[in-house]
Amino acid sequence: MNASETAVERLRRATVQVLAGRSNGSGVILTQGEVVTNSHVVHGATSVQISLWDGRVLTADVAVRHGSRDLAILKLKQQSSQNLPSAQFASSQTLRAGQFVMAIGNPLGFVGALSTGVVAGTSNDWIQATARLAPGNSGGPLADSEGRVIGINTMVTNRGLGLAVPSDVVQAFLRRPQQAPIGIAVHPSAEGLVITQVKPGSAAAQASLLVGDILPDFLSVERLRSYIEHARDGLRLNFRRGGSPVVRHVTVQLA
Repeated sequence: MNASETAVERLRRATVQVLAGRSNGSGVILTQGEVVTNSHVVHGATSVQISLWDGRVLTADVAVRHGSRDLAILKLKQQSSQNLPSAQFASSQTLRAGQFVMAIGNPLGFVGALSTGVVAGTSNDWIQATARLAPGNSGGPLADSEGRVIGINTMVTNRGLGLAVPSDVVQAFLRRPQQAPIGIAVHPSAEGLVITQVKPGSAAAQASLLVGDILPDFLSVERLRSYIEHARDGLRLNFRRGGSPVVRHVTVQLA
């Protein structure tokens, strides 16, 4: 068995089938008895069945969901889940168009099916790839030639390209499953997002942001939300105050 075949087999063993009533998909085993999958795969469920590569079936609770990112964390219940194979992740920032990728999942009931393709395009929010996906692939890994996960497959576009959540977004979600609120309400304007409310005692209040401050780097709420989701501990924001053209800087400490 060569290195490429070993990488594929290792990834197959770390890829599971998620059985959530009528909604079946795939998932990727992490360390410490956790599985990451798509939120839409476990939609409405609080507990699901996890079918492993060796035929065993375990039970898992739906621990955390992130609807806008379409990600969910499942917690395996059984003690035997401690010694399961886990997937290795790589950074999605290094991806380039034309790079070889492979998708493993359980499309249309075919367990551990493999499809290959290349990266068609990338952004902070999505990876587009030509690897063929079908119902059942959702929640499974998109990996590089070394079998390292660089995305979680989510859907197919009307052009037939597969879309995957980049691994860097997944890793940020795993580090902080519950998005840390910064405590502001905003309203879009031509100059940027205008802060219309600051919650007392919030991270934004502690950073001395005020109602009326303008965040010129963000023209949409979704872009600000994406920026927060990608942040680690400190969120650096530019803002203008009191009609002044001077741009100030502040770091909002996330919980």
